[in-house]
Amino acid sequence: MTDLRADSPALGRAGPTRAAPEAPPGRPLRGKGWPPNRWLILVALVCALHVGLLYLFGARKQIVPLPATDIPTLKLIGRSDALLALNDPTLFALPHPGDFVTAMWSQAPVTNRPSFRWTEPPRWLPLPANELMTVFNRFMQTNYFAGVALQLKPPARLNTPVPPIGPALLQTSTLRVEGDLTQRRLLTPISLPSWPYADVIAPSKVQLLVDEAGNVVSAILLPSDNSLEALSHYDPADQRALELARAAHFAPAPRLTIGRMIFTWHTVPPPSTNAPPTANETNP
Repeated sequence: MTDLRADSPALGRAGPTRAAPEAPPGRPLRGKGWPPNRWLILVALVCALHVGLLYLFGARKQIVPLPATDIPTLKLIGRSDALLALNDPTLFALPHPGDFVTAMWSQAPVTNRPSFRWTEPPRWLPLPANELMTVFNRFMQTNYFAGVALQLKPPARLNTPVPPIGPALLQTSTLRVEGDLTQRRLLTPISLPSWPYADVIAPSKVQLLVDEAGNVVSAILLPSDNSLEALSHYDPADQRALELARAAHFAPAPRLTIGRMIFTWHTVPPPSTNAPPTANETNP
């Protein structure tokens, strides 16, 4: 068993704590820095020492700048430089002050151009009165003119027969075939009526397609190219033209044929609907 001392802590109880050793006066404890007042004193001493050294050893001479040497300079080259003249694109195309031709021109004597603005007093030509008609008389003597015979009897008048003037308007309706259908003979006789109408009727134009046997396959009524002519169309006449064109028969041919049939209609005055009054009706 171990011996327990009086100053040793017993088992199960804490012994008395030892006090930290105190530092002797004037000496800092180990492991701690200087206090702030010492740092301030040290910084002030260093600054004072630095200022004193500058004051003692500092030079009081005036600062003189050193002259700059060996620096790059810029120099403008004149037009007389030969290397610069070689960069001129017009060196051999245009005259220059330094070439041979310009030097010869500069030595040429200066001549004054003559002035063409001058006036002269008028000099009147002489006009002898006895020679005024000399040239004309000489011309008349050397040229002979044939005489002109006078025709006192008037020439005979020639009578030309006057052709009779036919009527300006058609007297009957007519049919005209155009296009390739002119090469094929029309076998069906077509009778065209005259329409009782108080105005002129525009022609009816029908386009036909005829097969090899001569039968009409298609018949189309064509519109008018002129707007004024379109106003004078008569619907019964156009429908009659379609009926006659579809019933037409042509001579046979080896291929299909396209053409036109133009119906030019003749008009007659329409009958009057109001009879003139009789004598008994006028005199009651």
